[in-house]
Amino acid sequence: QVQLVESGGALVKPGGSLRLSCVASGVNFSSKVMAWYRQAQGQQRELVTFIDNDGTTTYTSSVRGRFTISRDNAKNTCYLQMNSLKPEDTAIYHCNTLGSPFLPWGQGTQVTVSV
Repeated sequence: QVQLVESGGALVKPGGSLRLSCVASGVNFSSKVMAWYRQAQGQQRELVTFIDNDGTTTYTSSVRGRFTISRDNAKNTCYLQMNSLKPEDTAIYHCNTLGSPFLPWGQGTQVTVSV
């Protein structure tokens, strides 16, 4: 089965840091553009960042300079380093491709930024 498993979410204080991991199985990982998405309560899912299979990265403006996406193809893993976290970063974070097609969505990992 194709599976995406996210981990690393936690409750952190504003200004704190987290590193999320996404382990993919059942896919040709190295051929995929991998992305992180987030969905805040009551909001639609938004694209946060993605990394091409050549290592090129792209970020939405709200996280640029604070978040870093990376990948380790040997481990079939994509990471999201999140620094200087803000309350508005609170969301469930998912990994996936850029679509066409999406892989089955994993459970995501909850990031909560609060005092």
